[in-house]
Parts: sequence; C-alpha cells; structure tokens
Amino acid sequence: QVQLAESGGGLMQTGGSLRLSCSDRTFSSYAMGWFRQAPGKEREFVAAISWSGGGKYYADSVKGRFTISRDNAKNTVYLQMNSLKPEDTAVYYCAAKDTGGVSSNKEAYKYWGQGTQVTVSS
Repeated sequence: QVQLAESGGGLMQTGGSLRLSCSDRTFSSYAMGWFRQAPGKEREFVAAISWSGGGKYYADSVKGRFTISRDNAKNTVYLQMNSLKPEDTAVYYCAAKDTGGVSSNKEAYKYWGQGTQVTVSS
C-alpha cells in the first residue's frame, strides 16, 4: 500500500528557499506530483515528474523558481522552492499516479500524502 509522507515545510521570509520531500516504499514506478491548497482556495497543481525523472512539468506560477526532482533509489521526490513569495503560502501535498505519465490534473492521482504547511512572510 502506498503511503506518502511529506516533510520540509515551515515558515520562511519572502525570497527565501525551502525543500520539500516526499517518501514512500513503493512509488519508484509512479509519476509524482506536487499540489498546494491555500485557505479558501481549491487544490492546485504545482509540478509533476515522470517515473524516470526525465519528464517534468510546472505550473506557470512557479516556473523558474521551483524545481521537482526524484531519487528512486531513496523512493523520494523533492520540491526545491526558491525565491518564495507570500502567495506561495499553502499546504503542499505530494501525490502519486499509478498509470500514465505526468499530469497537472489532480483527479489523475490515486495516492496522496497528508500535506505539509509552507508559510511565507512578507
């Protein structure tokens, strides 16, 4: 059974950096995604990566600032977040999809973590 566990969230000032991690024992063959949900808003796509790591896809709002990567030997996917802005404040979730390639559609993801809070102060 896939059980995703995120870590690395916290409080950061504008312009700072954080790295989120998401681990599980079995996800090496899955495409993975990061999503976020701010208070009062719908969960939105942030970034996705193919199972091999060769395919990456970003939301326009984070392109050039965030980088998704994975280490299949460690069953871990990362989200490096640089140049953070207050509008990046949200609960960040990692998700795994067991069929197909990368996707920005949250409905395509079968497994979800519990989320980790990221707060960016101005």
